[in-house]
Amino acid sequence: MAIDRQRAAFAILRACIGVFFVFEGLGKIHWFTDPTILAGQLNDWLRAVPPGSASHVYLQRLAIPGVAYFARLVPLGEMTCGVAMALGVWPRAFALIAFAMALNFHVASGTLFKLAFLTNGYGLPVLGSTLAIAFGAPASAGRGVQPRPRRQ
Repeated sequence: MAIDRQRAAFAILRACIGVFFVFEGLGKIHWFTDPTILAGQLNDWLRAVPPGSASHVYLQRLAIPGVAYFARLVPLGEMTCGVAMALGVWPRAFALIAFAMALNFHVASGTLFKLAFLTNGYGLPVLGSTLAIAFGAPASAGRGVQPRPRRQ
């Protein structure tokens, strides 16, 4: 019996990045009861990015006004996506959602627009992993229903 190396590789990748997202979400669990933690971080980023930059506009118009929602959605989203990817439940969909959350983080913090982003362990490895799962994983890379072989 041969091993399907592509399926095995994607299973390892989704399990590893899934565990990463679970623990990222767990680290933010206090945001549920105290959104001022996130508000403080967003305001620090606002002071650090150049006025008029994409990050500055994003923080002022979306992130800071929605901090009460994001303080709950971010940890919940990270943990949900992490568990789903690790278990192989709709891994492509949840990887795409995780990609969007990670990209939002990098835009808001301003790191996406710096050369140091290329060596940031939370940057290309996370964005690349989630995109690889979202667009490259076999349709049946999860533990769900396997496709039936076609009859000739």
